Amino acid sequence: MTASQRQAVYFVACFTTTFRSMEEVRAAAPEALARHLAQSKELQAKGDLLMAGAFLENGDGPVTTMGVLRTREAAEAYAKADPFVQNGMVSAWTVRAWANILD
Repeated sequence: MTASQRQAVYFVACFTTTFRSMEEVRAAAPEALARHLAQSKELQAKGDLLMAGAFLENGDGPVTTMGVLRTREAAEAYAKADPFVQNGMVSAWTVRAWANILD
């Protein structure tokens, strides 16, 4: 298999929060949000975190967020160190391998 035939594999860390809106996150957990953003920016600067954010549409459900990272180890470390995870503000999180067909 040539390099052009291989798909790039990334790892997506997905989080289901206990919040119903980003406004609720900002009001109830501003310190956790600030730490989360700082951690994300640090990992982005290192090249481990490629993108991150919250889904804009959640209907009646909780806010769901995700980050795309280069390795499974980085994705799992990102999740475990996340202040929302550490403070019980995430009801579930997963890390899944994702193949980018455009790379």
